[in-house]
Amino acid sequence: MQGQTQQQAYDRGITIFSPDGRLYQVEYAREAVKRGTPSIGVRTDDGVVLLVDKRISSPLMEEASVEKIHKADDHIGIASAGHVADARQLIDFARRDAQINRVRYDEPIGVETLTKDITDHIQQYTQVGGARPFGVALLIGGVTGGEPRLFETDPSGTPYEWKAIAIGENRSTVQEYLEENYDETLPLDEGVELALRALGEIRDELSPEGVGVGTIDAETGAFLELSNDEIQEYLSDLALLEDETADEEATPDSDGDEETEE
Repeated sequence: MQGQTQQQAYDRGITIFSPDGRLYQVEYAREAVKRGTPSIGVRTDDGVVLLVDKRISSPLMEEASVEKIHKADDHIGIASAGHVADARQLIDFARRDAQINRVRYDEPIGVETLTKDITDHIQQYTQVGGARPFGVALLIGGVTGGEPRLFETDPSGTPYEWKAIAIGENRSTVQEYLEENYDETLPLDEGVELALRALGEIRDELSPEGVGVGTIDAETGAFLELSNDEIQEYLSDLALLEDETADEEATPDSDGDEETEE
């Protein structure tokens, strides 16, 4: 009971360390990320893939209103997991930072530079009173000098670089699949397939409307968001479409145990 009282005393202020060196509000922000729908990033020799699970909660919801993947600059895309409103604030910061760099230096901002600018901004909200930490993690993918880069941001303000990474709900399951199946030599389209298969590990049904995919090609250095038709083609090739899953379950086996009606 005394331990709970002590924790409550320290988790009310983000600027106060607990006696064991913890910032409880930052840890709570990480929990918010874990409750968010997953996002996946895959870096290949040919570019970077960003995939998000939109999870449309109602057929009456407009698909375009679910924003989890964003264009930060011509050569950089960002995916999020956690509080979408917090993500939008960081996306706006990233876009302003990228444009300022173009105006000031007449060149596109580096992916690592942008990531560290964002994480510096996030870190300020872990040591300044009167505001809470951002309850969101970002995947920042892009191309710098023809080299694909992929970074993750943490609510503490720490950047990490990855070859393949999952954030959000069921992260450990998706990450385990990526670790077992990732290959640096994958072409970009197979990177998309890997990300979709990884999401399929935790989703029984996938639809083009419920998935967002963005790619940054190393050769062109351009961010491109795939259309629903293109996503549907990938899902169909991988047998991950929700209607195809239902059809396979309804198909009689080779022994003819099920009767069909004409």
